[in-house]
Amino acid sequence: MNTLTVIMAGGRGERLYPLTKDKAKPAVPFGGIYRIIDFTLSNCLNSGVRQLYLLTQYSSVSLDRHIRMGWNPLFKQELGEFIESVPPQHRSAEGWYVGNVDAVYQNINLFERHKPAHVLLLSGDHVYKMDYHEMIASHQQSGAEVTVAAVELEKESAKQMGVMNIESDFRIREFLEKVPDPPTIPGDPNKCLVSMGVYIFNTPKLVRETIRDAKQKVSAHDFGRNILTHLIERKEKVFAHVFRDKNREAYQYWRDIGTIDSYYDANMDLVNVEPLFNLYDEKWPIRTYQGQYPPAKSVFSFEHEGRVGAAYDSIVSPGCIISGGRVYRSVLSPRVRMNSYSLVTDSILMEGVQIGRGARVHRAIIGEGVDIPSGMQIGVNPSDDAAKFKVTSRGITVVPEGMMFASSL
Repeated sequence: MNTLTVIMAGGRGERLYPLTKDKAKPAVPFGGIYRIIDFTLSNCLNSGVRQLYLLTQYSSVSLDRHIRMGWNPLFKQELGEFIESVPPQHRSAEGWYVGNVDAVYQNINLFERHKPAHVLLLSGDHVYKMDYHEMIASHQQSGAEVTVAAVELEKESAKQMGVMNIESDFRIREFLEKVPDPPTIPGDPNKCLVSMGVYIFNTPKLVRETIRDAKQKVSAHDFGRNILTHLIERKEKVFAHVFRDKNREAYQYWRDIGTIDSYYDANMDLVNVEPLFNLYDEKWPIRTYQGQYPPAKSVFSFEHEGRVGAAYDSIVSPGCIISGGRVYRSVLSPRVRMNSYSLVTDSILMEGVQIGRGARVHRAIIGEGVDIPSGMQIGVNPSDDAAKFKVTSRGITVVPEGMMFASSL
């Protein structure tokens, strides 16, 4: 394909704080055993895209470790395959990446080294299933200089996205970033066509545009605001590639997990009888790194004064022990332990969480390694929790990684 792939994986993820207190947004756990970046990387492998650079920046230690342990072994260097993390190269005066365009500009030398015909630019913090090979083929057939992956979203959600108007041949005639009244799809006043943050550039065009942007005294260094808008205004060949989910025909699943509430919703969807996002598709596997954990188990099967170990409508990861506690509609990451008479409902428990005897957790996200003391209640009274933890406007309580309680010391 002669295509080099660059993945933006350095996001600070401020709206996901405190989940991003100690790790980059792409490294945040998702769905029990995965990290958010696993979905983009799995798309790459399933699409036959095997020359990857990850542009990292903030709190990248856990992300780098995950890549080294889980993903490096899948790439064969003797066949020209690789996955490499690239921190800021300090090619500009500021040093740190200041926008995704600047991140690419600081690494132009990678294009000079590989001389690809095309560059596939991806975000490392979205959840979806997409065959990039189809998009590359579409780009070549249309004769485009730039191709933008597009997905249909409800108008209310599209207000926070880059929205496009397209011609009948999918050429983009207008690109608008985060407007209060975005243009809708012809024939459907409730939906808009939005950018997924997935781009294919002809390499010479990408190099020229990033250099031009670097010379601008006033720029957000953003592909949507500063590159696409400029190219479309100049009537250059910028086309849309409408996303087709590898799982579904009627519904196109794509999530930019940018807030605590959207992160919570996406996880909770996974425990439904028929989730919108299918983790069990053998034709499009999602890969990750998993530790050598024993199987999950539950104990105390005969109820005695409420003491029973069981999980209902939940994801239970390897290494979990449900010892006389009950779980409903929740996601348990590896090595979670629930003790007798505890109750967890509608919650996400990160790796290594301990739920004490008789404790209750409801509509909450509990960070890695947190030990909830016996008898404690979290998420039951959000107004009380707000004095100690982050509580979203929808009442989701977040207990951050590293939180220590007096009775657990």
